Amino acid sequence: MAGPSSFGRYTHAIVRSVPDSLAAQPAGDGVEPVDLAKAHRQYGVYTGILRQKLGLQVIELAADEGLPRSVLVEDAAVIQADTALVTRPWEPARRGEVTRIIRKVLEELKMRVVEVTDDGATLDGSDVLFTGREFFVGISQWTNHRGAEAVADAFRDFAVSTVPVAGSSHLKSFCSMAGPDTIAIGSSEAAKKAMRTMEQLTDHHYDTLTVPDDPAGNCVYVRLGPKGSALLHRSPEEFPSSLPVRGRSSWALGAGLKALLNRGFMGCLKALRGWRGGGLGSLGGA
Repeated sequence: MAGPSSFGRYTHAIVRSVPDSLAAQPAGDGVEPVDLAKAHRQYGVYTGILRQKLGLQVIELAADEGLPRSVLVEDAAVIQADTALVTRPWEPARRGEVTRIIRKVLEELKMRVVEVTDDGATLDGSDVLFTGREFFVGISQWTNHRGAEAVADAFRDFAVSTVPVAGSSHLKSFCSMAGPDTIAIGSSEAAKKAMRTMEQLTDHHYDTLTVPDDPAGNCVYVRLGPKGSALLHRSPEEFPSSLPVRGRSSWALGAGLKALLNRGFMGCLKALRGWRGGGLGSLGGA
């Protein structure tokens, strides 16, 4: 069973190119429309970081103009070790993202692919937080209790707890893992309530890294083997008040941790990950 000792260790990253049709999609409250030229440019920077800085094998899928939100591949699958749970998005228009491409890629990677067979279940990957010890599943507009049950069925070696998420956010719109046993969390009332719920439900202790801005709580921790670790997070240009908090705490996460502050990369996350809280890339664990 995979556990905390292997947490943050990845071998592959699945990404998808930005379709031009994404610009025509409603962006949601408080989110700027996607600047396609900027998104394409920053997407290139993002994939370059995955390959060159993190040493991952990047599986890059072609854009699908008929599926404008398919760039948010994190929603299509929940991956832990050699098991991949293909999700069942709340929006029927997004279910083609799973059936057309993602399942085939996962099978080619020799993963154990698990289906959500319950027609009453809805599940977005952006609502699933794996801590290295257990799963938290956000019960939101996008994911219901039956979707959470699918996570529990697929990953039976781990405890699975549900966390209510208010409004149109996903759980990982305001929180993520910033290191082993360390949860980055935003400062909104919704984020604080979710964190209190997780603390009440867990049998483990987690340190918390609280940032003033909810979107800054969405980061990616990656172990680099003997080279140390990397924390990919939003840029200081976007959230200047959140950077000092993360900068101080990053030293406490262990020797070798470093922040990759690439403005282009983080801008790409703003354009794509921040769009309704979806994730840009899905990382396959070792």
